[in-house]
Amino acid sequence: MHVSRLVVALSLLVATACVPLGTPITDPNAARQPGGQQRPPEYYADKALRYQDYTYSPEVRSVQCYVATGQPTEVFNPPIVPMAQGQPVVLEFDMLSAQAPRLTGKLIHCDVDWKPSALTDMQFLNEINEFLITDYRTSINTKVPYYHYRLQMPRVKLSGNYLLVVQGAGNVPVVSRRVLVYDNGVEVSLKQGIPVAGQERYTLQQLDFGIRYASANLVNPAQEVKVMLRQNFRWDNAKVNLRPTFVRDAERVLEYQYFNFENAFPGSSEFRFFDTRSLRTLGVGMAKLDGAASPREVLLTLEGTRAGQGYTQYEDINGQRVFENREYGNGATNADYANVTFQLHAEQAAPGPVYVFGALTDWQLKDEFKLTYDVASQQYTGKALLKQGYYNYYYVVGKPNAAPDDVYFEGSHQETENQYDLLVYYRPPGTRADLLIGYQSVTVNSRRP
Repeated sequence: MHVSRLVVALSLLVATACVPLGTPITDPNAARQPGGQQRPPEYYADKALRYQDYTYSPEVRSVQCYVATGQPTEVFNPPIVPMAQGQPVVLEFDMLSAQAPRLTGKLIHCDVDWKPSALTDMQFLNEINEFLITDYRTSINTKVPYYHYRLQMPRVKLSGNYLLVVQGAGNVPVVSRRVLVYDNGVEVSLKQGIPVAGQERYTLQQLDFGIRYASANLVNPAQEVKVMLRQNFRWDNAKVNLRPTFVRDAERVLEYQYFNFENAFPGSSEFRFFDTRSLRTLGVGMAKLDGAASPREVLLTLEGTRAGQGYTQYEDINGQRVFENREYGNGATNADYANVTFQLHAEQAAPGPVYVFGALTDWQLKDEFKLTYDVASQQYTGKALLKQGYYNYYYVVGKPNAAPDDVYFEGSHQETENQYDLLVYYRPPGTRADLLIGYQSVTVNSRRP
């Protein structure tokens, strides 16, 4: 789902960044967090660095990593840049703290599987790999005080996967984000296809693609070229280990044509949304507002399942969110935090744990966003601490060792607008790094003229 005219209208503002951690709702005896909510004490106990988008401290909120373009909708840009790096990658987040702690950033070059590569810092950087974050400001007239931090990623010398890490005292990580730098050494063709099946053509979206490497000197490309296909820039349900089905050496082309849905995704539905940019009046999706509470309390409208319903077309923002205070602007420091309660009607419990899901959860199943089911009221509820803004989200069912099921409550339609991108990696013989040699994105069912 693409940034649209609706997004431009609602986001003519100075956007900041955010992936709130939310509020745990399952353990009434858990330790307290900033803002009065509770959290399982073990959630943040493990400070080991994870090579993924992750938040390690309960004080860190509203994390967002994007390419700064100077446009109102820049926060929707995923952290993916070409080697020229004319527009920088920016990381922003809030620290719910009485004082501004000293924080530093660093970069880690990773291989295609997101494990640290064998490169030294000077092989991909021209400067010392430690960046003191000096760009931070305090919140203004908010019930939940915080410091807002901003870090611009330095230029790198190689393409590939990078982990941007922010560290606190003792080099303990507080937040990490994945960043991609690509060099289009091959020609990538990515387009929408049609699933070769019956009923699936109404619920799935297929992406056909190929790679032309006429201008690249690739050794054994059929085995050494690795590709990854993503939906809405998510990592949790990405298609990996896709091998070419046809290799045309004479034309220097790799073709990927599948017949068992290896390159297909459920289209799902347009994202649900709510608007808390004003905490003085009820916005879209809000049922009640307690402005006297600290933090303020927001009750969202009771919702229901969309499975089995016909497709409904409306503009969304690809599961993302923007932060803003409608009265005073500048969501970076003027937007306050509120406890937001989600409500979902279900006649019976789902076949697994139910979560709120989207960019607000790092596209992960987090305990802070896990809902509890009440049999008497036939209702799921949960509360999360979120910064003022406009949010997209799904309700999903967790599955063991698999991507969450967003079809159970949301349904699936081939008409849904989604964004897809293809990552092409290659490790030249005798080198120690996987390079990102090709990248392309495409919007399926685009609403743009």
